[in-house]
Amino acid sequence: RTPTAVSNDVTVTLHDAGHILGSAIVRLEVAGETKRETIVFTGDLGRKNMPILRDPEVLGGADWLVCESTYGNRLHDDVAFAEDELAEVIRETAAKGGRVIIPAFAIGRTQELVYHLHRLYDAGRIPNIPVFVDSPMAVSATDIFRRHPECYDTETARDFMDHGDRPFTFPTLTYVKDVEESKRLNGMRMPCVIVSASGMCEGGRVLHHLLNGVGDPRNTILVVGFMAANTLGRALADRKPVVRIFGDEYYVKARVKIMNAFSAHADRNEIKDWIKTADGSRLKGIFLVHGEPEAQETLKTDLQGMGI
Repeated sequence: RTPTAVSNDVTVTLHDAGHILGSAIVRLEVAGETKRETIVFTGDLGRKNMPILRDPEVLGGADWLVCESTYGNRLHDDVAFAEDELAEVIRETAAKGGRVIIPAFAIGRTQELVYHLHRLYDAGRIPNIPVFVDSPMAVSATDIFRRHPECYDTETARDFMDHGDRPFTFPTLTYVKDVEESKRLNGMRMPCVIVSASGMCEGGRVLHHLLNGVGDPRNTILVVGFMAANTLGRALADRKPVVRIFGDEYYVKARVKIMNAFSAHADRNEIKDWIKTADGSRLKGIFLVHGEPEAQETLKTDLQGMGI
C-alpha cells in the first residue's frame, strides 16, 4: 500500500486483490497536462468471505478502471454450503469404490481445496481415504503459502493457526512430486481423492488421471474452476459424451459434478458490489477485460443500469 514513484509522472500503489497469494490491484497516479488522474487495474479480482486470504481491498476514488469480467454473466454458489457439497461428493464416490478427480489450478485453488478437506477430515465428515495433491507446482506453491501466514485472514487464523495446527497438512494427505509415484496412483484400486493440475485439463498430470478415470462410472470428475472455451475442461464441464485426451477419444462414463463456489474470481454481483465502492462522480469510464464476450456484454449492461 506504499506509493512508489516509477517515473517523474507516474506513482504506483499495490492493494490486496484477494485472488491468490500476492495478487494485487494496481493503482496508478499519472500526471496529465492539467491534473493528475488515477487509473486502477483490478487484475484478477478475488471474493469476499473466502478462506485463507483476506478480502479484496475496496476501490476508493478513481478516474479510470480496467476491470476483469471472467464471471460477468454468472453467479457463484454460496460458499457457506461448499463444504457440505464437497463432503457429499466424496462420501458418495467412496461408497461406490471410486475416485474423486479434481482438476485444480496449482496456485490458489489447490490450497483452498486442501483447507476445506482438512476441515472435513477433522470433523469426521469424509471417509478415511487417501487424499493426493499430485502437482509439483502445487507442492511448491503450498510451501510458499505455509511460509506466509501473515497473509491469512482471521478465519484461517482462528481455525488453524491459533491452535498450533497447519492448514495444509492432515494425516490422510500426501503431496506427490515424484513422477513414478504419480503413475502408481492410476493403478490404485481403492477410493481416493486426487487433486491435480492443470486446472483446465490442458496439460500436466491430471490428463493421465482423467485418461484412466473418465471411463469408470464409479468415479467423479469434480469441476471447481473456470474452464475456457475449446479446452478439455470445458468439454467435461459441458458434459460431452466423448472427450479427446492425448489425441484419442474416450467415452465419459464417470459422473461430472460442477461446483463453482470455490472460484477465486468475483462473480457478476461481487464485481458490481466492488465497483460501487468507487466515487461514482469521479469515475469517467470502465474498460472490461479478461472475459468472454457474453460475460462482458452482460456486465456492461448491468453497469450501465447502475448509471456507471
